Amino acid sequence: MALWQSARPPSSYTRVWRQELTSLAELAALRARLRASMTGSPTVAQPERDHWSERLVLIADELTSNALRHGGAPVETVLGRDGDAWVFAVRDSAPDVPPVPAQGRDPSHGGFGLYLVADLSVAHGWYAEPGAKTAWAVVGGA
Repeated sequence: MALWQSARPPSSYTRVWRQELTSLAELAALRARLRASMTGSPTVAQPERDHWSERLVLIADELTSNALRHGGAPVETVLGRDGDAWVFAVRDSAPDVPPVPAQGRDPSHGGFGLYLVADLSVAHGWYAEPGAKTAWAVVGGA
């Protein structure tokens, strides 16, 4: 079974916010916005309590940076919520470029973010539609 299956995310989530990014330089603002949404602070204020929210930050960062690098700008990142569960959906304009985890590469060269997302999420996948591809991940709450 492939690590990243083509599937749509659960539809029960209510959108909390969306952000469009056009460059990797905008990732810091995305991370700060996400931390503020989760904990009330744009920085890690209470490491002993905020560790779960950093999973969300890592997933959003990995999916968004992959979309910018391999799918092209603009990229839309959406955060949704259903109770204690969160979903990130990241859309880019490369429907013919599915998310493919690195294989046979020296780990010092990076490229293993999709493995991290798969390990940190309770569900993940991607789907293509005319002119766009969306990668998504679901994370349980604290």
